[in-house]
Amino acid sequence: MPEATFDELDALSTEELRERAFAQARHRMDVGFFWSVLKHLPDADEATLLDGSPNSVGPTVDEAVALWREFTGHGYDPESEPMLRAAFIDYLLKHPDEAAK
Repeated sequence: MPEATFDELDALSTEELRERAFAQARHRMDVGFFWSVLKHLPDADEATLLDGSPNSVGPTVDEAVALWREFTGHGYDPESEPMLRAAFIDYLLKHPDEAAK
């Protein structure tokens, strides 16, 4: 399966990008990615206290996803959406779908 290009990814909705990036980060058990995108959400001050490093105590992928749902609800803040899209696209370009290989 060929890797997606920037233009192909940029044509996707923010939600589709999020789903793909989250699926890839779950597959890679990349807690740090989740915490990095959480920090871009409004009212996510408590996420800034968590660094998501492998040696940190407590944060897990499931906790990060739960926080994401709590902070975003059913939509994206217009101010944070461009940064989130960029983060999702960047992650997907740097970490192509390993499960498909």
